[in-house]
Amino acid sequence: MSLTQVVASRELLWNLTLRELRTKYRRSLLGWSWSLINPLATVAIYGYVFGTLFGAQAPVGNPSDVQNFALYVLCGLLPWNFFLMVTGGGMGSLIGNAALVRKVAFPRESLVFAQVLHGLVQFGIEMALLAVVLLIFGSPLLPMLPFTILMMLLLGAFAAGIALLLASVNVYFRDTAYLWTIVTQIWFYATPIVYPDSLLDDRLSETAREILRLNPFARFIEGFRRTMYDGRAPGLWSTLTLAAIAAVSLAIGWAVFSRLSRRFAEEL
Repeated sequence: MSLTQVVASRELLWNLTLRELRTKYRRSLLGWSWSLINPLATVAIYGYVFGTLFGAQAPVGNPSDVQNFALYVLCGLLPWNFFLMVTGGGMGSLIGNAALVRKVAFPRESLVFAQVLHGLVQFGIEMALLAVVLLIFGSPLLPMLPFTILMMLLLGAFAAGIALLLASVNVYFRDTAYLWTIVTQIWFYATPIVYPDSLLDDRLSETAREILRLNPFARFIEGFRRTMYDGRAPGLWSTLTLAAIAAVSLAIGWAVFSRLSRRFAEEL
């Protein structure tokens, strides 16, 4: 029933998304340029820390032959930034629109999904620019773009499920945002985003590496790097695994959201 209601209120969802897009960088001098400046500044910092201080080197793309630490990091950092944007924005969407939730009857999920669509627009712009740079460096990624787009949508579904869960819990437990900040900090460094997998081979036990392989976000990063940095298809099993991860996340998040949504108006 919730899905039917969301589809029926698609005009509201579209208007909420447009509102987020229009207000994202309102009154900012550089505007949407910040969506590019922020990841580039982060790449420069991590490039110095991991590339210079720790001596990490990007692997050679197969078959692209690209070897560039900044591009390697961006292939993982842009999906991570999108994930943070969707989960952070979705988590605060109900509280930020408390008056609307209390006074108007509409599918509350639309507030979270508006954050997902808004994030996908920015994510798409960033990934398009990264694709252009990778093409200049020689990555044969053009035939792989449909796979990249598919993974972007799957990552959006995965992030939407977590955002729905966080948004509903945040209504009842306002410390959720602080806890999520700690969780994402640990999650970030547990995922090979700003360093290659090989950097941990001699530093962790086999048991620790097996635990890290259970990290679902690492599979998304691997998929994006394979299609963009390497320029090859992600493989059927990898794609099905990502689809299953996204479906489970969305199903659990939506189920919890639907169960807790009955008292949102009273709690807000």
